[in-house]
Amino acid sequence: MANDKKMVSQITSMDEDFVQWYTDIVTKADLVDYSSVKGCMIIRPYGYAIWENIQAILDKKFKELGHENVYMPMFIPESLLQREKDHVEGFAPECAWVTHGGSEPLAEKLCVRPTSETLFCEHYANIIRSWRDLPKLYNQWCNVVRWEKNTRPFLRTREFLWQEGHTMHATAEEAEAETVRMLEVYAEMYEKYLALPVVRGRKTEKEKFAGALATYTVEAMMHDGKALQGATSHNFGDGFARAFDVKYLDKNNQLQYCHQTSWGFTTRSIGALIMAHGDNNGLVLPPAIAPIQVIVIPVQQHKEGVLEKAHEVTAKINQFVRAKIDDSDNTPGWKFAEYEMKGVPVRLELGPKDIANNQCVLVRRDNRQKYFVSLDNLETEIPKVLEELNTALYNNALERRAAMTYTVETLDEMIETAKTKPGFIRAMWCGDLECELKLKEVADVSSRCMPFGEEPCGDKCVCCGKPAKKLVYWGKSY
Repeated sequence: MANDKKMVSQITSMDEDFVQWYTDIVTKADLVDYSSVKGCMIIRPYGYAIWENIQAILDKKFKELGHENVYMPMFIPESLLQREKDHVEGFAPECAWVTHGGSEPLAEKLCVRPTSETLFCEHYANIIRSWRDLPKLYNQWCNVVRWEKNTRPFLRTREFLWQEGHTMHATAEEAEAETVRMLEVYAEMYEKYLALPVVRGRKTEKEKFAGALATYTVEAMMHDGKALQGATSHNFGDGFARAFDVKYLDKNNQLQYCHQTSWGFTTRSIGALIMAHGDNNGLVLPPAIAPIQVIVIPVQQHKEGVLEKAHEVTAKINQFVRAKIDDSDNTPGWKFAEYEMKGVPVRLELGPKDIANNQCVLVRRDNRQKYFVSLDNLETEIPKVLEELNTALYNNALERRAAMTYTVETLDEMIETAKTKPGFIRAMWCGDLECELKLKEVADVSSRCMPFGEEPCGDKCVCCGKPAKKLVYWGKSY
């Protein structure tokens, strides 16, 4: 049995070294491999299958809301990028540039897209003419490049996969409604399908997207108490429309500027899954996005009839869940460790005694709870167990967040809490950038968001003591 557990013993304990624990899991669970291209990752089939499941859920929701998928070029001419001043200044440090085509210098260098607002605006200026053309609800699934200095698989890489929605509207009110609506789509994705609670809120002026009027975010807490920005939705107002001359004739035959939104969800969500739900045995995947929802393990498979019955059961349950059988000659113990590492939500064990009793054993990945289930009832019992696991993952994450969220009123409390208690810190803020920068300097925390719908926790700024304007969630982040 020692060899069966060898794989698990190679995982560093999260309490010993959280960063190394994360690295061990992404490699040993076959999610990624490292590339000779510094700062970039190879997403292996199992990791990509998780992304495909996330993508399928979101894509369906986008289309239900009227969005259409398009594809833009991956190169942006420098002159096009320069047309929105704040935007280009915000992305300048992260831009990767193409300066040669073959052996010939380019007349104008090309940016490898860090995001595609400028390309969409150029296109919209060509196709939008009147109010009848609005709204334009486009989405793109693609890769983007941002030249990060410090990288980590999924969380921060120079190239990553995402979707970026870009919409144009006739009025400011419609654009704001779209911005908030898409943030809620992301919140539902995290909470319902990834079993991870998020704080919805607005970014400060300092933290908002370059060129945006307002940026909204969903913030999740990881196992170690750090925050992870799960997804963002931006209201651009008419800033980009004015820069790119995106106009329409209204019903009164007057020319008006369009109002724009942009929103994105990336492969860093897989990093969030690992750090929020994983344990010292590996991944723990929510059922909705698990490539394999049930792994069938034949026990004593050399005995007559065991393999045949296991294949029969696998074929049966594959009609309503994503199931796989491992009929290799590895030991059951090795298989148990292997699929725990991969985070498969439910293990189905089937041996000679089980077959004789027309039953099997279901084992939950999160708590190893066992269920003895009749083979006649799998269609009802397996979905029930998967739902119980999903609910438990969400509730555990919610309880952890509640236990690691603190409210402070003074600067000394802020500094001490940030130093000794990992997690979210709720504190009031006057709205001045100077105080936001000071908190970063003295407490090493950044503003995560100004949450929606939460009551103030005081009336004075935690930093300067002046009258407060906003409740803010502060914390250390990935």
